[in-house]
Amino acid sequence: MVHWLMKSEPESYSWDALVRDGGTEWDGVRNPAARLHLKAMQVGDEAFFYHSGADKACVGVMKITRTWKPDGPEDKWASVAVAPVAPLTSPVTLATIKTDPRLAKLEMVRQSRLSVSPVGEDEWKAILDLAGGVQRS
Repeated sequence: MVHWLMKSEPESYSWDALVRDGGTEWDGVRNPAARLHLKAMQVGDEAFFYHSGADKACVGVMKITRTWKPDGPEDKWASVAVAPVAPLTSPVTLATIKTDPRLAKLEMVRQSRLSVSPVGEDEWKAILDLAGGVQRS
């Protein structure tokens, strides 16, 4: 399984909306590097749902439920389907991520404007540790 971090402005589409909807099409990404990441995703991969904008924090874990399909009128871009897994016990803010040495090489920190990026196994575990895990019902 590969791990990812996917950003959305909560005013546009939030974690709560994903939970309410039970899943969504992750579309509208218009960056060549992010497109490559979307195309690399496989069913069962997991991703942190990151609120960008004012919140700037990882807030939940979601899973990829369908691999990429063309997005947009010219089929130049890609989208995937995602569904919620669980909210993080505590959000992990960008400020916390930037100060934790375990996350110094996190792609999101190195390329802050990238909306979809890979997360290494050790980085995944570090963020989950900072969050106190995920909430289980």
